[in-house]
Amino acid sequence: MMRVLGVDPGSRRTGFGILDEQRGRPVYVACGVVVSVSGTVAERLHRIFAGLAEVIEHYKPDACAVERIFFARNADSALKLGQARGAVLVALAGAGLPVHEYTALQIKKATVGVGHAGKDQVQHMMRALLGLSARPSADAADALACALCHLHESQGLASRARALSR
Repeated sequence: MMRVLGVDPGSRRTGFGILDEQRGRPVYVACGVVVSVSGTVAERLHRIFAGLAEVIEHYKPDACAVERIFFARNADSALKLGQARGAVLVALAGAGLPVHEYTALQIKKATVGVGHAGKDQVQHMMRALLGLSARPSADAADALACALCHLHESQGLASRARALSR
């Protein structure tokens, strides 16, 4: 069994999602959002770091998948998002977790089947694929999709390795 923590970094709302792989299938464990909307930049970044550290301590994931950000609406947004992503990466590295990064296009293709899917589609697919009773928030759904993308990717690598060893 492998437990994966998916993270969707955000300067005000950082989504997280936890999935277990059991017998080759994803199993929902938890999801949520670390909220950091008030305070100085340093205080908000610390809240992101501490919130993820708490999630890691509680759920004890084996690996982490993080959305790789490569564009933003403007320079200020890019800077804030980069800082939040840095706080996320420091929390993960501090816990000794292997970190795997995926673009939004990779995540959406692996989970929705369409690389340019909207937030509503991601939320709908996470509910359907994971058997959730309600739609997760957009940030939590993105994080679950990131974790699911990693499970798909790691299963693909494992099956390719088995094929090459034959």
